Amino acid sequence: MLLAVLIPMLAYKGILVVIVFAISLGVAAYSTYAERKVSALMQDRVGPDRAGPFGLLQPLADGVKMFMKEEIIPNVSNKFLFILGPAISMMTALLTGAVIPWGPDITIGGNVYPLQVTDVNIGVLYLLGVVSIGVYGVMIGGWASNNKFALLGALRASSQMISYEVAMGISVITLILLTGTMSTAEIAEQQQGFVQDSWLGWNFFKNPVTFLIFFICALAETNRTPFDLPECETELVGGYHTEYSSMKLGLFLFAEYINMFISSAVMVTFFFGGYSAPFLNRFVTDPFWFPMLSTLVFLGKTIFFIFVFMWIRWTVPRFRYDQLMNLGWKILIPLSIINLVATAVGMWLTGKI
Repeated sequence: MLLAVLIPMLAYKGILVVIVFAISLGVAAYSTYAERKVSALMQDRVGPDRAGPFGLLQPLADGVKMFMKEEIIPNVSNKFLFILGPAISMMTALLTGAVIPWGPDITIGGNVYPLQVTDVNIGVLYLLGVVSIGVYGVMIGGWASNNKFALLGALRASSQMISYEVAMGISVITLILLTGTMSTAEIAEQQQGFVQDSWLGWNFFKNPVTFLIFFICALAETNRTPFDLPECETELVGGYHTEYSSMKLGLFLFAEYINMFISSAVMVTFFFGGYSAPFLNRFVTDPFWFPMLSTLVFLGKTIFFIFVFMWIRWTVPRFRYDQLMNLGWKILIPLSIINLVATAVGMWLTGKI
């Protein structure tokens, strides 16, 4: 009896893992296309339009080019660590998608399945832990290259992530204080029923300062402009991946876009209601189609934030390194502490804690 229940669930989980993996890679691939189209739109250009209709096959052409490029490993590098660096970056980027609730439970053949790979009660802690490991891929890759520009890029990445992870961690503590849980599924679920058919239950409206701090730190954690100092072309050639070529370079670049996708999904889960859409449950009640449409709502919100990441890249100039550090240590960390204390006092005065 136990096996009859366990085997279908394991099969379902395996299929879900493959789907999340495929979606992450697909979104990362087409984010490169979207980024070039967004920048072209802002600069009054056309963007890629040769590979397929409207250039839609450009990501496939780029992928083939990456695979076909000559594989070069510098003689003076530490070969094992040189290969390990991009592997760690890619692995940690993909692992973060495991605890994200992509939609409500779905009913298939009378059985109820969650649209989440795993719902651990410390999902928020898991996310922070895996994200913090990702910097090791950058550090190892930059150091193993035995190139001074790559090493400087790796040092910048490590100090930048340490600086901004403090403020991000405090903002997450504020969120946990608001929600009373570290389960990502519960955080998303709480925002569904606070005010039915309204956006007012989203955590963004409860504490927008927490979202602002988290969003700025997410930009720094993903090495996106204006915080892309680790790969600053004007100073460091290519930063930590200067010596990389072929698919090893592709893994570093793909990991950045997957991190951007997952960061957007996490912001939607934490602050914008996850898969909730006001009034959707009034028009769709089918136990199969309602979760499917809710998942599309979740992906739509996530794609919007990916666009915001790109919009900022082609609008805001890159910071100087001293400005980057000053913002992290002198502004964001004190602001996040003040916000945490103010939130705690407010909840205490209202009797919520």
